[in-house]
Amino acid sequence: MLQIKNLHASVEEKDILKGIDLEVNPGEVHAIMGPNGSGKSTLAAVVSGKEEFEITDGDVLMEGEDISELDPEERAHKGIFLSFQYPVEIPGVTVTNFIKTAINETRKAKGQEDMPAGEMLKKIKEKADLLEIDRKFLSRSLNEGFSGGEKKRNEIFQMAMMEPKLAILDETDSGLDIDALKIVANGVNKLKSDDNAVIVITHYQRLLDYIVPDYVHVLMDGKIVKSGTKELAYELEEKGYDWIKEELV
Repeated sequence: MLQIKNLHASVEEKDILKGIDLEVNPGEVHAIMGPNGSGKSTLAAVVSGKEEFEITDGDVLMEGEDISELDPEERAHKGIFLSFQYPVEIPGVTVTNFIKTAINETRKAKGQEDMPAGEMLKKIKEKADLLEIDRKFLSRSLNEGFSGGEKKRNEIFQMAMMEPKLAILDETDSGLDIDALKIVANGVNKLKSDDNAVIVITHYQRLLDYIVPDYVHVLMDGKIVKSGTKELAYELEEKGYDWIKEELV
């Protein structure tokens, strides 16, 4: 599904990613861990198409197609979803209207008609029930006055509605208490299937107690320096990152 080959990227002429190789297949969950400043969020930004980051070498392929020159909207239409670390507030635009617009824009990009209102409402109800979201929540302005947990739950709801092929969760556990963390993780687990894939970017092993990864990758100084199973996350929790630095010397 996603193939990243020898990816180098920079921002404001500063090299951040220095040769990333990663392959993500349908049905897989990949966790990317690493210390602050290692390039985790930059990798998410580059895959999703944030314009301030420049790819200086390498390839980013989605289902065999080079997407490195595509706008973020075009990548979203091809099934890439990014959950933000700090979701923005949009006063005056309800959660429901935002979702309707996003879905219909994606359909339009594929040459399809808008989703019929009845079908849309049915889907909203199904996904809200799946994620245990109060219907009143959906009539609120997007993220306005939301707690950290509500913002993250709203993003998982967006993910449920958009049904992306590849979901990238960029530090979605940041600032969440344990109850909010469980709610978000439960939503992600319910949405996993053999046809989609998830990349979880996190500092902490605790999220991986709830979203169990197939693979864990350690990113340091812009490179993936170690990969393994979920056991690697426990090892990092116990030993920190210094032991990997020592291995690399």
